[in-house]
Amino acid sequence: MARPVSHDQNFKNLILDYPREALAFFAADEAGDIDASVSITPLRQEQLKERLGERFRELDVPLLVEWPDGRREALLFVLEEETNPQRFSIHRLAHYCLDLAELLTTERVVPVVIFLHENPAIPRQLALGSEKHRYLAFEYLACVLAATPVERYLDSDNLVARLNLPNKQWTPEQKVEVYAKAIEGLLKLEPNIEKQIKYLDFVDIYTGLSDAEWQLYKSRYPQESTSMTGLAERLRSEGMQQGRQEGRQEGRQEGEQILLRKQLVRRFGPLDAETEQRLQQATTVELERWAENLLDAQSLAEVFGEG
Repeated sequence: MARPVSHDQNFKNLILDYPREALAFFAADEAGDIDASVSITPLRQEQLKERLGERFRELDVPLLVEWPDGRREALLFVLEEETNPQRFSIHRLAHYCLDLAELLTTERVVPVVIFLHENPAIPRQLALGSEKHRYLAFEYLACVLAATPVERYLDSDNLVARLNLPNKQWTPEQKVEVYAKAIEGLLKLEPNIEKQIKYLDFVDIYTGLSDAEWQLYKSRYPQESTSMTGLAERLRSEGMQQGRQEGRQEGRQEGEQILLRKQLVRRFGPLDAETEQRLQQATTVELERWAENLLDAQSLAEVFGEG
């Protein structure tokens, strides 16, 4: 059984790390006037829980957009990610937006829903009323990633758009190019090495290259693949350095463990719970032996010496 991917956490991190780029991509219809002078403040969910309760999704990310010169009133964007469209409730989203509007004393609210997959049955509008009158009308901006043609964004200078290339609409023949363009965007548009390492995982998870595809990528894009190897090695050395500085073996083990996990995910896709537990409980000697096995292994079983 494959290890479940925390889409909520992945997208929440992405939005909070790059709020301006996230709005420009996920809410393009409303974000056109958001220039560099505009301030964007994420509202902490902890402040809203007592009022809103626990029934709302973890990813509900309210972003408050303010124009310092006062030419426009503040605008509240409410972003929500839906991995499984069948779970989506427009009633709940409307309720959430109304609560936020009352809590923050504003009627300028833009609801945005990010769908990984498309489902024509999902309602885009909600209307409450009778045959005579409509008493409440509600709709939201929908960003359906799987229905977005990848060609539009292959060379985008928006980092959020580039990182989401694997989630867009593409053909199997484009898969390696899509991965390459996402990595190229990450290395070009994000100068911070720590964030490069962080979002290398994001691209790996949502692309899921096979071993053959990974080898093809390395042969077609040697410069980018070398840079990625350097990032992984940096992560490993930092983990080991932390262990030396603190005088603890755990630091080295953590570095080895993180590096091996990244390599396993890249080769074989998301890991199941048993494999994750095995990595967590491994000794440094075991981690080093498995890393050596990985060089020639064709399966997870061979990595762990079971093939």
